[in-house]
This record gives sequence, C-alpha cells and structure tokens, in this order.
Amino acid sequence: MTRCGFNFQWMFVWREGRQPADPNLRALDFLADRGFRFVRLPLDYRFWTKDWRYFEPDRSVWETIDRYLDATRERGLHLCLNLHRAPGYCINANHLERHNLWTDAEAQDAFAFLWREFAARYRGVPNELLSFDLLNEPPSEGQYGFTRSVHEAVMRRTVAEIRSVDPLREIVLDGVGGGHYAIPELSDLEVVHSCRGYMPMALSHYRAEWWDGHLGLPEPRYPGLVWGGVRWNAEALRWFYQPWRWVEAEGTVVHVGEFGCHRETPNDVALRWFEDLLGLFREFGWGFALWQFEGPFGIVEHRRPGATYETIEGFRVDRHFLELLLEAMPSR
Repeated sequence: MTRCGFNFQWMFVWREGRQPADPNLRALDFLADRGFRFVRLPLDYRFWTKDWRYFEPDRSVWETIDRYLDATRERGLHLCLNLHRAPGYCINANHLERHNLWTDAEAQDAFAFLWREFAARYRGVPNELLSFDLLNEPPSEGQYGFTRSVHEAVMRRTVAEIRSVDPLREIVLDGVGGGHYAIPELSDLEVVHSCRGYMPMALSHYRAEWWDGHLGLPEPRYPGLVWGGVRWNAEALRWFYQPWRWVEAEGTVVHVGEFGCHRETPNDVALRWFEDLLGLFREFGWGFALWQFEGPFGIVEHRRPGATYETIEGFRVDRHFLELLLEAMPSR
C-alpha cells in the first residue's frame, strides 16, 4: 500500500434521479502517465438500495463498478472500493439514515451482507488491482451510539464475512474519530489501516460549509496556526501521526486514504502545509490519496486564492502542487 493517487466521486452522493457517473478516462490516463497507481472510489449504497431494502440490491448498478474496475485495470491502476455511506452510517448527513450501524442489528447485518456480496462478485481479482475499504471515517466515541468496542465487533465480523468468500482479499479499515485516530485494537487482523491528512482542520477545512467547526475561524496561516491547543508546524504533524507509527511498528500497514485542503485557504499557506505533510508521508513510506482530482480539494481547478495553473493534457493543473505530490511518492 505504497500506492498514491486520488479519490474520484463517481458514485459518491445519491440524489433522486442521479445516476452514477462514467469513469473519467482522461483523468485516469493522466494518473497512469505520471506514475500514480491508486484510485479510491467512495460509494453511496443508496444508488443500488431503495427504501432501505438492504437485502434486495439492484445489482445492475454494480455493473457500473465493474466498468470502473475495467478502466483502472486497463491502465495498471489499483481500485479501492469504499463505502462512504453505508447502511446506518455516514460522516456527512447521518440523519438521513433510518437505522444505526452502531446500535441496530439490521444495519450491521446489511453491512456484512453487502461486503460479502462484493467479495463474491470480485473473487479472483488480484489484490494488485482491487481492495475493499470497509467504512469511511467512523465517528468519535459517543457519537450516534458509537463505541470502539462496537466498532471492533462490526469490523471483525465483516472482515470474517469477506474472508469466508475471498480469503486473500486486501481489506482496509479507516481510523476512528473521522479517520484521524489509530485503531491498535484491530492491529491483529492483517489489514491495512487508513489515516487522514486534514490536521489542523482549521487550515484544511477553512470555510468548508459542511463542517460545523468552520464557523468563526480566522484566515489560517502556516506554520504557527494555533488550533485545538496545538501550535501547528512540521513537528506538531509528526507528533500527531505518532500513534499510527506505533501501530505500524506492530506490523500493520498504514495508508493515507484521504488528505487535502479546501479552496478557501490561501494557496501559499496550503502549499507550505503540503510540503510538511507530504514530506512526512514520504519519510514514513506511506501511500496516499488526495481527496479529489478536480475540484475544491484537487490539483485541477481547486481555485485557492493566489494559485496559478498550467494546462496539461487539457486540465488546468496547479503545477507546483502536482510536483509536490510526485516528489512525495514513496516508489519514486
């Protein structure tokens, strides 16, 4: 899991009448041509589930996922399937769920059922091409009835369900507390642990309207931003990731499933932060996936104040940011 790349939101948020997007072949070509090898695909189960009938999925929708896999396979890219919205839980707009993954057996049964179905569907696809990231960003203790012990039980059960069908499938578990905090209690499962690259949130999510914490924040600076009782710089970032290094020292593979900086943060501030963050990822030998290829967190048209762009293969790319990503790739 030293693979590096991007998250693509092709089947990200369901709305009435919305269909999954086709794979962006031009973007995948751009990745492959520059040595990126990782595509994380956040999924919303509502694209194939109607009226919470979890055990009656519209499997024809999964043919679109098959096409995503075909497109990445043809380019030598690894596809990581992730449930961003799962039966009973999503870090965004969780109130839209009828059931609760942490307290309701029906949601837990549906979660295990869904991953068992994917395991059967993709059995035999090599791990070089496909992995399963079971749940995006589980919450913090006390949110929505979440406890670490319940989370551990749900993940152990689901890993066992997958391995009963496809024993060798590469599996990824996100950290808790929105993906930020390590899960040593699951270090014996021989799965990849996925962390995040968003700290400090007051910098990476400045004016991000979906995050309640953005309200009233001053314009960030870096280094030296004080947030959460910490003065953030390269050493503070190193300290923040130390629990993940301890888990890694026990033999667990660590990967950065998401990181990035919202478009409202001044670009010079964002780039100084990225230099420190990506420098650590390279030092640690961690692969990573930027949240978005194109858009407010991406390398294409992110629109951070002060950014300049260069047209590359038809995309308006932040060249400086792209070079930072390329330099940080462990395999280079």
